[in-house]
Amino acid sequence: MSNSNIIQQDNEIAPLAEAPSIQGRIITRLIKLVVKRWPRGDYQALVRRARRLLGIPAWMSFLFSRGVSFEELQGVDLRGEWVVPDANFREEKVLLYLHGGGYVSCTPQTHRPITTSLARLTYQRVFALDYRLAPEATFPAAVDDAERAFKWLMEIGVKPQNISIGGDSAGGGLVMALLLRLKTHQQPMPACAICLSPWVDLTGAASYGNAESCAMFCAEDVGEFAALYLNGISPRKPEASPIFGDLHGLPPLLIQTSTTELLFDEAMRLHEKAQKSGVDSMLRVYPGLPHVWQIFSGLIPEANAALREIAAFVHDKGSKSSE
Repeated sequence: MSNSNIIQQDNEIAPLAEAPSIQGRIITRLIKLVVKRWPRGDYQALVRRARRLLGIPAWMSFLFSRGVSFEELQGVDLRGEWVVPDANFREEKVLLYLHGGGYVSCTPQTHRPITTSLARLTYQRVFALDYRLAPEATFPAAVDDAERAFKWLMEIGVKPQNISIGGDSAGGGLVMALLLRLKTHQQPMPACAICLSPWVDLTGAASYGNAESCAMFCAEDVGEFAALYLNGISPRKPEASPIFGDLHGLPPLLIQTSTTELLFDEAMRLHEKAQKSGVDSMLRVYPGLPHVWQIFSGLIPEANAALREIAAFVHDKGSKSSE
C-alpha cells in the first residue's frame, strides 16, 4: 500500500510520524471527555447540541481571518461564502468546500479554520457551500445543492478543470456523491477531489473496529444520524452511500484519515475500491488523532501538515488537468 505511507510534496517525500504529537493527544483526550459523553437516545436533542457546539463559534472567526477576506453569497437557490486570499491568488482556480456535520449541523463559518488555511496555502479562492441540512431538508437536498454549486461556478466562468472539490466527514461523503451525480449526468468533472475522514456508508452495518478508540462517535450514531438525513430512503443508494457507487472514471482522489477514528474503515474501503476502479487515489493515514483533526489548524502540527498536503495535491493535480 505504497500510496498510504507517502505523498509527493515540493518534490520531496514527507514521511508520517509514528505517533501523535503531544498537542494531538491532548486535543483527542479533551474531545473524548466532552463529545463522546454526550447522552445518546434522543437524537433530535443531539442535533441541537451538535449545532451549538461543533465547529468554531462565529465570534472566534477573527482568529482565522489573517490574510483572507469573506464575501457572503445568498441567492435564491444557492448560499455560501467566498474565502478570498488578500493577495497573489489565482482567480481562475477555485476550491469548492463541503463542510461536515453529519448532514445535520455546521456551516461554512464553523469550518473557517480549514477553508481559510486552504485559501492561503493554495493561493486560490475557496467557495464554502452552505447546503441545506436535515432534518429540515432531507436527502437528496445536500447533493442537489452541491451539484448546483458546481454548475454555478462554471456559469460564472470557472472551467471545470480549474475546480477542486473537498469536504470532511459527511462533506467528504457529499464530495463523492457529487462526483457520482456528475458522472451519471455526463457532466464535466473537477480536476481532483479531497475527502477528510469521509462518511461514505450510511447503512450503519459497516465494520467499526475503532468504536472504542474514537474520540467523538459511537457506532450507533451512524444509523441514527443517517435516519435523520435519509428520512426513509434506502441508505444503499449510491448518492447516499457512495461506497456502493461505480467509481470508474472519477478524478484523482486524496483521502486523509486517522487510525483511531470511527470512520477509518470506511476511508480504507473507499481508497481500495477507488484503486480497483482505476482511480488515481492517494490515502494518507495519521496515527491517533480525532475525527477531522484538520479543523485544529494552528493548534496541532498534524492539522497544519494535513492542510499543506491538501494544498500540494490541489496544486499538482490542478496543474496537470490544465495542461
